[in-house]
Amino acid sequence: MAVRSEHLSGVQTVVVKLGTQLLSDSSGGLDAEFLAALAEQIAGLRQAGVRVTIVSSGAIGCGVRELALDGRPTDLAKLQAVAAVGQRRLMDAWATAFATHQMPVAQLLLTRDDVEHRTRFLNLRNTINAVHELGAVPIINENDTVSTDELVKISFGDNDILAALVAHAVRANLLVLLTVVDGLLDGSGKPVRLVSSLEEARDLVRTEKSAAGKGGMDSKLQAAKMLTDAGECLVVAHGRMANVLGRIIAGEEVGTLFIPNHGKRSSRSRWIGSVRPHGTIVVDDGAVRALREMHKSLLPAGIVRVEGEFARGDVVAIQDKSGRIIARGLSNYSADDVQTIKGKKTQQVRAELAESAYDEVVHKDNLVLE
Repeated sequence: MAVRSEHLSGVQTVVVKLGTQLLSDSSGGLDAEFLAALAEQIAGLRQAGVRVTIVSSGAIGCGVRELALDGRPTDLAKLQAVAAVGQRRLMDAWATAFATHQMPVAQLLLTRDDVEHRTRFLNLRNTINAVHELGAVPIINENDTVSTDELVKISFGDNDILAALVAHAVRANLLVLLTVVDGLLDGSGKPVRLVSSLEEARDLVRTEKSAAGKGGMDSKLQAAKMLTDAGECLVVAHGRMANVLGRIIAGEEVGTLFIPNHGKRSSRSRWIGSVRPHGTIVVDDGAVRALREMHKSLLPAGIVRVEGEFARGDVVAIQDKSGRIIARGLSNYSADDVQTIKGKKTQQVRAELAESAYDEVVHKDNLVLE
């Protein structure tokens, strides 16, 4: 209890994600009574000065039901059409739930590009903040109706990852993943209340996924890594528990709390550490030590190999020779230029590239260690 209060006291900005299975009633439709109860909790938190942003699954499930389909289509165009039908129904349900509290809702639909590009990422933050300032509730979902790879390849992983990216965008103090189990379970089926080591937690993860949703506990651990790496907390809890959000923020032992083991990262570092890298730079053992132990910039001399295509300013993964990612950062060079200067001393690079030369391939200020 004391540990929870220590980490959760003073929470002012929360992102709450709800999965399809949690939102559904026994017949597979949206559970209006549950949505109303959750809206009441969020209205209470707003009165207490806590901003809540919702990441809501359920559009495809709503579309399947409204169109009286036998199941989820596998054809991309039909999936997008079903999502288009279901998204309207999903937002209608949320609007009804919050109407009792005179709280309008705002729909924001995102694709991966909206968080991969820095300018769009910042604009997303500004939009969500403006929605809150206007007294509305932001409700976010993946833009299934126009995406070309999210539905089939699951580019976000699922809405757990989307929720983590949204939490980064708004600098949330807490991400709450509401599901239909009471957090991470141990080998005997009992909930683990506190996680400080993600490596130990991974040993407990089950691989099964629900029929209605796309995610499992593994994706929740990925989201937990994103939040705890940024110095913030994540809770996985059973969404049907009475007043679950208020109890979590009050520090009660509800669900599983994942806590960080270092200080908070800047917004820029959060973004660098969470977006997909455009390519990979493989470095030697000396460069690994310089980055990890001495917190230096990455110089051309320590680079042994370049993989993928990337432009100047893109995020790249930095790997050791065994293939382990040790950092991510913004590259000062394109992949072709890194290929040209890899293994060379600074003076050689300056002589070869003249005015276009940078001493660092990735500057330490634009680098985030894994």
